[in-house]
Amino acid sequence: MDLIKIDKSLCIKCGACTKVCPTTALYMKEDGPEANKNFCIACGQCSAVCPYGALDNVKTPLCNQVDIKDFKELDSKTAEYFIRSRRSIRCYKNVSVPDEELLKLINIARFAPTASNSQGISYIIVKDKKILEKSTEIIVKWMEDNIELHWSFSRHINNYRKNGIDSILRDAPNIILATAPKDFKNGRENSISALSYVELFAPTLGLGSCWAGLFEFCAFSNYASLLDLFNVPKDKVITGALMVGYPKYKYKRLVDRDKLDVAFI
Repeated sequence: MDLIKIDKSLCIKCGACTKVCPTTALYMKEDGPEANKNFCIACGQCSAVCPYGALDNVKTPLCNQVDIKDFKELDSKTAEYFIRSRRSIRCYKNVSVPDEELLKLINIARFAPTASNSQGISYIIVKDKKILEKSTEIIVKWMEDNIELHWSFSRHINNYRKNGIDSILRDAPNIILATAPKDFKNGRENSISALSYVELFAPTLGLGSCWAGLFEFCAFSNYASLLDLFNVPKDKVITGALMVGYPKYKYKRLVDRDKLDVAFI
């Protein structure tokens, strides 16, 4: 099956499609572009850039693409403030996030850039409070058995055992787990990209998020008790974890960071 279909009656031979193709799957001939389907990674760049809709891609159909000619681009200051206002949220309201909002949130992840357009990430949205509480208990037990792995483990164990404080999942009402096939070499990288999109999109829905680093630490060690709790398929692994919920507090200011360290060569 040909992945790319070219309507040469619409093509003006501008060459934009061949220039933006990342794999040289498209090349220009005298009568218009030709495609080598063996090189195509179905990124849709060619059909998205064509000014006359002369190209269609079976995996990214032209009929499903959104016309952005009327899209009002963000000015640089608004974009800067939006990005800088994102914060890692560690205090959440005790309020459930509706399923439709969680689906809207996670749907943005599939539009993130991935290595060679490999995508390949699936998700588990955890809502069950008992499962979340049990996972914290399991991770604390794992920390106690592997106390030497990180200096912070003793503090988190003490928070949980003596003070009843969950400094692992922060009492978040939800976590989103990214998973990928075990033999998928781009799983972690693609998950970071995808969940970063989720992080940035979350505030537009009134939500906050934070990477569940301690959860990942445990999951990446293939701790069976944790993986079994989430029924992760045997042919898949967890490649990322993000806490999600409604922020309990609203931040009033944008904080600074270390000064830019850059060199031009």
